[in-house]
Amino acid sequence: MEFQEVVRRRRMVRNYDPSRPIPAAVVDRLLANALRAPSAGFSQGWAFLVLSTPEDRERFWAATGSSPDEPDPWFQDMQNAPLLIVPLSHKQAYLDRYAQPDKGWTDRDEARWPVPYWDIDTGFAALLMLLTAVDEELGACFFGVPPSHMASFREAFGVPAEFTPIGCVAVGYPAPDRRSPSLRRGHRPVEDVVHHGSW
Repeated sequence: MEFQEVVRRRRMVRNYDPSRPIPAAVVDRLLANALRAPSAGFSQGWAFLVLSTPEDRERFWAATGSSPDEPDPWFQDMQNAPLLIVPLSHKQAYLDRYAQPDKGWTDRDEARWPVPYWDIDTGFAALLMLLTAVDEELGACFFGVPPSHMASFREAFGVPAEFTPIGCVAVGYPAPDRRSPSLRRGHRPVEDVVHHGSW
């Protein structure tokens, strides 16, 4: 698929065909492309929790507060996804990387960072997975892990404290779904968001 077509077709898909698993080679490609994301200082401060078995996916939904027995209506169709990938950022990897001789910030002071690059770079990786899903003619959706369920998520999967889930990417073969009502707002005009030379 041409790159511009991939970008044009990218949208959040919230329902999937549960009878069609994602081939292992496609899962590998999603992850390989995620690893091509940019990262400050080539820190690569990320990890990816891949949940492809029914048991693991059920554990995810239960731990994040949307159990199959009492599904949240927003997540009900998303629970059909045969693949969930949780991208996790690792701040310490960045602080350690920039304390190395070629970077020279020996104090590891987080205040030196204008924004949390560890989360941004992990978000870049998630976006590459979303685009790869389109290229593979799959649907995908990025959504958050509720802060109130972070502890239960960590416990359910043994996630070390130094790794922070920035969200989750659901992937599957698209099934009919309701488009988000937010789309009715339309894209903001280019002249409202692009400023050449000054604001």
